[in-house]
Formats: sequence, structure tokens, C-alpha cells
Amino acid sequence: MDLTSPSTNPAYASPIPTSPISSTAANTTATSSLATGISPPSTPSRYENQKRRDWNTFCQYLRNHRPPLTLPMCSGAHVLEFLRYLDQFGKTKVHNQTCPFFGLPNPPAPCPCPLRQAWGSLDALIGRLRAAYEEHGGRPEGNPFGARSVRFYLREVRDFQAKARGVSYDKKRKRPKPKVGVAAAAAAAPADPSTG
Repeated sequence: MDLTSPSTNPAYASPIPTSPISSTAANTTATSSLATGISPPSTPSRYENQKRRDWNTFCQYLRNHRPPLTLPMCSGAHVLEFLRYLDQFGKTKVHNQTCPFFGLPNPPAPCPCPLRQAWGSLDALIGRLRAAYEEHGGRPEGNPFGARSVRFYLREVRDFQAKARGVSYDKKRKRPKPKVGVAAAAAAAPADPSTG
């Protein structure tokens, strides 16, 4: 099973033609496709581009791993290694528990605490890689990005960063909508002149 070959997934095909075409031939093709109602292939969305870059980065990580890993051999433990590897490129200050600024959202001075990947970035990355794995032929039940250990790790990172940075990652609750029937009836009813 070839999970890393770009030819198995046409969604990641390059929109740039590989054969040299004269500009007049390209213009003629574009004009004829507009006349027939067939639109040229659209460019991938920002999400699709990011997903492709993330997938390529993970596949490169597997190739550079010692010993090199193939995708079918990859497990949740390898995904965790990858996430820890990415921490060195993080830009979010996460205070240690011994730091005097632990728990302060806006520390008043610099400190030697490490820069890490933010929880939200890791969470979004795992979501994109989880989707890309299945798009490249992986079975959903064998998806290492959906492993229990990965979900547990993300939860730990979220909770620790919330404490260390003094920010809350609680889900925002939607406010209940006021009951329209009662409010509308009160506004529509004319004031009773006899009770004045």
C-alpha cells in the first residue's frame, strides 16, 4: 500500500502543467474552456495547502527517523515523538512551575522559560494530519493521529499551558437565546391606560 505517493490522490496534483506550452496555446485553451462552460481547476484552499505541507513534513520526519519508518509502521508513539520534535520550533512562551511568572498572562519581564508549540496549533495540526492520513489510503481505525495517547497528550498540553500562561482554554458556551414569544408579546402589547 503506497500511502505517500502523490499520484494516488489527485487532490494534491500540481495545478502547473508539466509540459511546455506556448502562451497562445494556453490562452486558446483557457478561452475555449470558458466558452464551453468548463472551468479550469481551481487552486487548493489555504487549508488544503497547509494540510499538504503538514503531511509532507510528517513524511519527511518518518524518512529521517532512525531507523526510518514507513507509514503503516507508524503508531501514536511516533506521532508523540513528532509533536515533541516540533516543540523546538515553537513561538509560545510556556512558563515552568518554578518561574515567578507562572500563571501570569502578561509577564512584566523576560524569563528563561522555553518556547513551545501552542496547544491550539498542535490541535489543528493533528486534525489536518488525521484527515490527510485517510486521504492517502489509511484506514480510519488504524489512524495514528487519532490514537488515544495523542488525544491524552493534547489534553495534558492544553491544561498545562492554561495554568502556565494564565489563560483559559474552556469552550465558549453559547448564550441561551431569549424566548421570543414572551419578549415579543410584552413589546407588542399596548400599555393599559387604566393601570397607570
